[in-house]
Amino acid sequence: MADERFDDFTDIEGLLRLPRHAGLAASPSGRLVAVIQQADEHGSRMVPSLWELDPAGEREAQRLTWSEKGESAPRFAPDGSLLFSSARPDPTGTADEDVAAIWRLPEHGEAHVVASAPGGLSLVAVADDGTMLATTEVLAGGTLADDAERRKARKQAKRTAIWHTGMPIRYWDHEVSDVSPRLVLVSPDGDVRELTPGADTLNLLNASADLSPDGERVATTWTTRVAGGETRSAIALVDVRARRRRVLLRATAAHQWARPRFSPDGAALAVTRLTTSSPTDTTYDFLEIHPLGGGDPVLVDVGDVSVTEYAWADASTLLVAGDLHSRGAVLAVDASTGRVRTLVDDAPHASLAPTADGRSVFALRTDMATPAAPVRIPVRGRGETTAIKAPSRIGALPGRLEWVETDVDGVTVGGWLCTPTAASTKAPAPVMLWIHGGPHGSYNAWSWRWNPWLAVARGYAVLLPDPAMSTGYGHEGLNRGWPRLADVVWRECERLLDHVLERRTLDGSRTALLGASFGGYMTNWIAGHSDRFDAIVTHAGLWALDQQHATTDAAAQKVRVHGHPDLLPEWYRDYSPHHSASAITTPMLLTHGNRDYRVPVSEAMRMWWDLVSAWPGSPATMPHRFLQLTDENHWVLRPSNAVTWNRAVLGFCDQHVLGGEPLPDALPW
Repeated sequence: MADERFDDFTDIEGLLRLPRHAGLAASPSGRLVAVIQQADEHGSRMVPSLWELDPAGEREAQRLTWSEKGESAPRFAPDGSLLFSSARPDPTGTADEDVAAIWRLPEHGEAHVVASAPGGLSLVAVADDGTMLATTEVLAGGTLADDAERRKARKQAKRTAIWHTGMPIRYWDHEVSDVSPRLVLVSPDGDVRELTPGADTLNLLNASADLSPDGERVATTWTTRVAGGETRSAIALVDVRARRRRVLLRATAAHQWARPRFSPDGAALAVTRLTTSSPTDTTYDFLEIHPLGGGDPVLVDVGDVSVTEYAWADASTLLVAGDLHSRGAVLAVDASTGRVRTLVDDAPHASLAPTADGRSVFALRTDMATPAAPVRIPVRGRGETTAIKAPSRIGALPGRLEWVETDVDGVTVGGWLCTPTAASTKAPAPVMLWIHGGPHGSYNAWSWRWNPWLAVARGYAVLLPDPAMSTGYGHEGLNRGWPRLADVVWRECERLLDHVLERRTLDGSRTALLGASFGGYMTNWIAGHSDRFDAIVTHAGLWALDQQHATTDAAAQKVRVHGHPDLLPEWYRDYSPHHSASAITTPMLLTHGNRDYRVPVSEAMRMWWDLVSAWPGSPATMPHRFLQLTDENHWVLRPSNAVTWNRAVLGFCDQHVLGGEPLPDALPW
């Protein structure tokens, strides 16, 4: 991996081939390992590898693993060896080919397989005695013992049928109900023991689990079906020796639970309580610390922070990271009182990895101008955040980043403005408005998928607002504009856009609108309610809400909040973009993945039909285009597809905003 700095943002493929930090793990002895992803030779996939970093930030990083399959989920064992999950070939033939196993890399020597299972093993946690908690999958209705034979028979017979007994039946980009997720315990010697026999296809779907430091208990989310197509997630405790499970925190119609994390002494459990969304209130998260020996929980007031993760520094201190005011923060929470100290509040941080003494925490820091990179943050005493040397090659940006804000109906609405260096009063820059997804999200971090600096390098200024329902502004900010009121969000975005267009260095006569997911819904809705833009790009956007709400993998939540069109005809008429299809005059580029189950591709297909069939002129003159990504999900993850997507999006905007050359009928990339 070369050390040269990258600063040519006209080179889309070059940017997307840069290394990306995706995780950290710290050992009791002071070692620090990072997961770093990079595109393979053909750009067909991102391959993760493990790198040793110098915790002192002095020595260069050293690569530890090199397989084509990649390695992930690193955890340190008590003996100092490094554990990880990988589907790399096993020279001994112990692990099944192309199925992830748990591997051990000693401090000196070669990596070898510790344990494997027919449905793969993903490492979750390691106890003080070296016992490991992992997840696997077995074919529905089976056990770990008979899974290999059942899989072999299914494969030979080419059986692909799935028997559904309730909702949900899909999640994100894959079907559910054909396999049953299970929790397993893996001994240091590699013996695999199932902890949750009989778990159905839903109980542990996307479960969050943790292993107590003494290896005696597992805390996990446990999801069950209830009436009306709904599900509820409780927190269960599993006695490892007896394999007995009991509910610790029950789910109700009002709230559910997520993200259990044992304290280092095993005496307490940090959890997230999530309220149930309704037509008047969105979902709110509450951080709680529950003593396992009895007593009232400690309720943590994190203020405006939208919590994204937490980790224990020691038995008395919980570290919390989250979004805050279009930036981010790391907090230190007193576990006995709930008192909060702010460690940093300048940027988002992830992959919290506390040191063994609890005096510092390693994390991946990012912001709008900087990709995620490892840093060390003091937890106790005084000191500054220090950078850790790691593969990173971002050099000079092609423009200037600044925070802008304005008043909208008594509320301060802000966003980030990226302006090209060459913008001037004599050569004002064309402007793009990007609306983020979620709607609970924030423009506060570097993005490899939607990178504004690629557009800035082509001469565009890019405005990235955090309007109503953005994270990092407390519960009030999350609920402003609920339930997904497009006109509220558009009013705030447009007011901020008008505010920055008062600058003579920006050209309000040449503009484009872009968005994805909820942002794609917004672009679709705005297209039928405004003709001020020269081009609109919509990725994974909702179009016909009566169709999307019942076909998304999150149907229960959507229908609970928005009801049925027959019961709320005015809401659906006002807010479903397809009702305003005849008013669209702006050239639109639709992009969508076939494997997107959050916003099914049927939304784009129906919108495409509405646009094409309504075009009154010759088909050769129709300005709209549709980029279909047949093997992508809600995001564009394959590097080669990301290159195509960026070139298509920027080329489409160049054509209609700048008067550039028309895009060819055949895909040139």
